[in-house]
Amino acid sequence: MGKPPVANQTMGVGLGLRWELADELFAGESRVDGIDFLEVSPENYIGRGGAFATHLEKACAHYPILTHGLTLSVGGYDDLDAGYLEGLRAFVARVKSPWHSDHLCFGSVRGTMMHDLLPIAFNASEVDRIADRIKRAEDVIGVPFAIENISFYMHPETPQMSEAEFVARICERADCKLMLDVNNAYVNSVNFGFDVDEWMRTVPLERVVQIHVAGHDEFTEEGERVIVDTHGAPVCDPVLALLERVLSKTGPVPVLLERDQAIPPLPVLIAELHALKTIWSRAVGVLS
Repeated sequence: MGKPPVANQTMGVGLGLRWELADELFAGESRVDGIDFLEVSPENYIGRGGAFATHLEKACAHYPILTHGLTLSVGGYDDLDAGYLEGLRAFVARVKSPWHSDHLCFGSVRGTMMHDLLPIAFNASEVDRIADRIKRAEDVIGVPFAIENISFYMHPETPQMSEAEFVARICERADCKLMLDVNNAYVNSVNFGFDVDEWMRTVPLERVVQIHVAGHDEFTEEGERVIVDTHGAPVCDPVLALLERVLSKTGPVPVLLERDQAIPPLPVLIAELHALKTIWSRAVGVLS
């Protein structure tokens, strides 16, 4: 028997908390209209005081908080960092996040942090190993754990299965949730030439607790088109259309707009959030 569904009171569309936006986000006594929740990366706040602690306190006072990690390296071979996991457990409890998510990738090698989200070989032998690491991390963190599909630009080995099948097997074996990044799936589908809707039919959409969307940039190298997940542009129309198709299947899970580069003024982001909320409401049958 699987785990019970996650009790989720966080709905609508939200924004990642970024330093460049903090002063405007917390200038008033209540949340900014159009932002239903904030997502924070614990690595930016654990062990830090000063303005970081002040911003986090205001974020918790104004908005529901979801946590999204960057450095667990669940696909790596280094031992899981016990100190990091204990700090993460305390942080997640403090901000009352209903789940915690991180990436299905590796990010450290022999104790050296690579500061990147690096792809895993899609091999059957990796499924049990990574699922076991997810279970151990979830046991410590104390809330449901969700893995996120990443964008990647090369296979580290000849894959034994598709990315979507690999994600599905990991989720099933670990009995974990899925943080679905719609833009990452779209980027990979363009770069590797597969049907993104077929990809969505393979991954376990019933396990999705949250969705990410972001912008990407397009490059041409020796006549070949490559798109890169930069989080530095508005979400494009094909990704918005894919988001609506996916939401019609997942139901009303929270959607996060990621913007990490070329961050525009807050009113521009709010307008993009309003457009996302229109899509969200239409897809899940909830009035705005």
